[in-house]
Amino acid sequence: MAQSSTETDWVSRFADDVIAESERRAPGKPVVVASGLSPSGPIHLGNLREVMTPHLVADEIRRRGREVRHLVSWDDYDRYRKVPAGVQGVDGTWAEHIGKPLTSVPAPSGSPHPNWAEHFKAAMAESLAELGVEYDPVSQTEQYTSGAYREQVLHAMRHRARIDGILDQYRTKAKASPKKQQKPVDEAELEAAEGSGAASEDDGGGGSAGYFPYKPYCGNCEKDLTTVTEYVEATTELTYSCAACGFSETVRLSEFNRGKLVWKVDWPMRWAYEGVIFEPSGVDHSSPGSSFVVGGQIVREVFDGVQPIGPMYAFVGISGMAKMSSSRGGVPTPADALKIMEAPLLRWLYARRKPNQAFKIAFDQEIQRLYDEWDRLESRVAEGAALPADAAAYARAARTAAGELPRTPRPLPYRTLASVVDITAGHDEQTLRILSELDPANPLSSLDEARPRLDRAENWITTQVPAEARTVVRCEPDAELLDSLGDDARESLRLLLERLDTHWSLDGLTTLVYGVPKVMAGLDPDAKPTPELKAAQRAFFALLYRLLVGRETGPRLPTLLLAVGADRVRKLLAA
Repeated sequence: MAQSSTETDWVSRFADDVIAESERRAPGKPVVVASGLSPSGPIHLGNLREVMTPHLVADEIRRRGREVRHLVSWDDYDRYRKVPAGVQGVDGTWAEHIGKPLTSVPAPSGSPHPNWAEHFKAAMAESLAELGVEYDPVSQTEQYTSGAYREQVLHAMRHRARIDGILDQYRTKAKASPKKQQKPVDEAELEAAEGSGAASEDDGGGGSAGYFPYKPYCGNCEKDLTTVTEYVEATTELTYSCAACGFSETVRLSEFNRGKLVWKVDWPMRWAYEGVIFEPSGVDHSSPGSSFVVGGQIVREVFDGVQPIGPMYAFVGISGMAKMSSSRGGVPTPADALKIMEAPLLRWLYARRKPNQAFKIAFDQEIQRLYDEWDRLESRVAEGAALPADAAAYARAARTAAGELPRTPRPLPYRTLASVVDITAGHDEQTLRILSELDPANPLSSLDEARPRLDRAENWITTQVPAEARTVVRCEPDAELLDSLGDDARESLRLLLERLDTHWSLDGLTTLVYGVPKVMAGLDPDAKPTPELKAAQRAFFALLYRLLVGRETGPRLPTLLLAVGADRVRKLLAA
């Protein structure tokens, strides 16, 4: 007996829990889920899980008619830590800006955006819009510099001894715990890193004046290489000095908006301030002393709040990273993925796996198999034959509570589209001719019917497939090879050409190329394959590939024959 969707669908289960918890904590108010992203560089496909996990839960809650807010906190007030690989500025170096807030760092050269943070936020925001992610953006620069968190900052400073005591418990555990084995650096595996402040596990520091959970940005050089040297709680007067430029000053923290709480205090403060019910985090937070673990205690004991329901999410891997990604920091972004696959497919990859399950996003030949799997699922859903969990994942991928995502009117097989544009080099007239011949009874009337999938397949061919793997059809027959053929090989080519016109469709040519070796073996066209027959078919296919494209493998033969065209096939195969 098939399980119900609530028993098998992880999104529904979390939605149930989140709604119940929201009613317990804040009855009658909108449900709040959250994500955090640091625009310190290209925001990659591992970071996307930080957004997609709560998005899918929030979308399910909306489908049930409940009001929900998905907050995406842009951690744009974080310090600039390092220059991502491949990002260059006017003078070729950005070291002088390290330590400043991301919104105080100039944008990369040629960017139309006002600063570093806005440059990288813009690319991610565009991808989220294409993916149908509805969210409320929250700039941490705006929050801190407007004084929105002033009371929370003063509260944390009043309770700094308690915070330090909590942190010290975990500092002790961290020292006592054996070191984790270093993972090899593998740019094909993206760590689904903690979205909010992932770059830092900072808990503040204690100089001679004691521990302070607040870090000012310098009033002279804007860097955070500052040390609080004195704090008078009665007046909120805070004195700090900067190790970078030597500047020092005394300010009233009750009026000062140029600094932020350290990360391990900032995150739980926001949980309480925003009333967050659900926020996931990366698997690195299962360790003692991690931000999520420490934050749970700080939010309870310091900010009188409750830790969100927070599943740990696993790594997102990449199969077949493209060369073009190395110039963008070494890892592909959602924008890179959306160039080669439609938004519903990318959504589906995140929706079909539980947060704690790792998965890979294909940039290599595996993308063709993924598209085949997606198309089969779509057919099963249309027939009512899909398992409940599979049908739920499809529904979450294809549409949101707001409506259906854009889709291709005639979703022809991705591998077929890729083969065709590979052979035609994107020539529209040739591409339309070939695609129209795939199904003569229902020909394609315009390439727009095959878009945007056609465009994604073309992008994949041109950006991800190495030049040496591209298909180049011979201009002239391989006379030497043709002259060397034996009688059986010649006869098999004659049979193929003789029946070419009557089989000129994708299905017809499939039957033909598999059928010629059967005829040569004296078998019935419906004969089941035997090891001997399979060997004969492989040999026949290799011969056709050598005569058509000069190597023993290539795109699927029926697609290749259609792409080459009947006249040219006859020219190249005539023995």
